[in-house]
Amino acid sequence: MSGTGDFLKKCFALTGAIGTGKSAVASMLAEMGAHIIDTDLIAREVVEPGQPALRDIEDYFGKDVIHADGTLNREKVREQIIRDPEKRNKLNSFTHPRINRIVMERIGKFNGMNDGMPIIIDVPLLYESGWDRFFPDAILVYVPVALQVERLMARDRLDRHTAELTIAAQMSIEDKKGRARFIVDNSGTLEETRRQVAALFEKLRAAVEC
Repeated sequence: MSGTGDFLKKCFALTGAIGTGKSAVASMLAEMGAHIIDTDLIAREVVEPGQPALRDIEDYFGKDVIHADGTLNREKVREQIIRDPEKRNKLNSFTHPRINRIVMERIGKFNGMNDGMPIIIDVPLLYESGWDRFFPDAILVYVPVALQVERLMARDRLDRHTAELTIAAQMSIEDKKGRARFIVDNSGTLEETRRQVAALFEKLRAAVEC
């Protein structure tokens, strides 16, 4: 991704970790009028049937990674890249430039609306991917690790050990907390979170108008 200065002035990255409730906060911001760019959804768009990235993936990984209906078999791809950094990097080379291009196109579209609304780039792996260098004013949806575990167990019906291993495989939420500019503490009630998001939204709007 490239782009600096005024082009990204209205943009703020939103991130979190598994079980923190990032999607709920993104929905609240959208309800308040913010423009949301969901990089997870874009990542799925670029590998839909007929897309160049899917053809590149099939050529490199083989026909086994394509379902009979022409869609990507994500489990098969995951099996190949999980222990092979070279294959993982190759996959990223097929998808990341295309994801980046779409993100930048959508930023341009929202900038063109000139409606005074902040643009929120929903990036689950903000720090892991290095995208924080483009969006230094990051928003983190935070809950303590113990609550992450409880929520993940309930959501995905996992035992405690599996939930803890899943969370441990990601960048620490405490490390992310130390790097983010804005924190939404989602460990309380939904109404408490909504109040924080409303206050944050006003700060973002003020920053956009500067």
